[in-house]
Amino acid sequence: MHDTSTTAIRSDRLSALRNQMLAEAEITSVQNQSLIQSRREQICEAALSLFLEKGFAATTIRDICARSGVNQASIYDYIANKNDILRRLLNQLWFREDVSTLPIILLDENLSLEDAFEKYFRESWSMKRDGTLLAYRCVPHMQAEDRRALHAREFAVMKDLSDQLAPRLGMHSDDQRLDIVANLMVFLSAFGPMRDWLIRDIPDEVILRTISAGAAAMVRSLADQTQT
Repeated sequence: MHDTSTTAIRSDRLSALRNQMLAEAEITSVQNQSLIQSRREQICEAALSLFLEKGFAATTIRDICARSGVNQASIYDYIANKNDILRRLLNQLWFREDVSTLPIILLDENLSLEDAFEKYFRESWSMKRDGTLLAYRCVPHMQAEDRRALHAREFAVMKDLSDQLAPRLGMHSDDQRLDIVANLMVFLSAFGPMRDWLIRDIPDEVILRTISAGAAAMVRSLADQTQT
């Protein structure tokens, strides 16, 4: 008999991981909330461009102050340190809520696999580019607890995807091949924005449709293997 209590516990755990954000410092030295918001936006915008240009390790707080226009004597009224800025940027860009995950897109059963993958890759590549570049370039410099949170959230999304693909393909949800494919789809969505140097002369729409069609064909092949 299937242990439904275990399934419920696992679902609750995944739900918690899926909603997990990186911990941002609580700073209460300034009471003016609109000023805090404005200054943090200045700081984060400047830091993002510097992190992507110079790298996280090479960027100093002095650099961020110079580019943002925020005085070095007051910057700590809005952020705790460089790692706090990185957490805020990743929460805004990597964990952004206005870009649907593939498991959410697949809930629409009217979408073919090709259409679902195309929607997913289009949104990820166009709207999460900076967040993706930031995440992968800064992982070596992140605090250990932040890396764990990042990995845990991605794991939850991939398990959700595996669970969504199983009924579409007529496969058992515990089939390990679903986890492999889910991992690969997330990999494609993440590294797509970093492909520019390789196929710069090919139109984006051609790349998008080709990769979506190839991904759908690969996923469907699992069902064919199961039936033979």
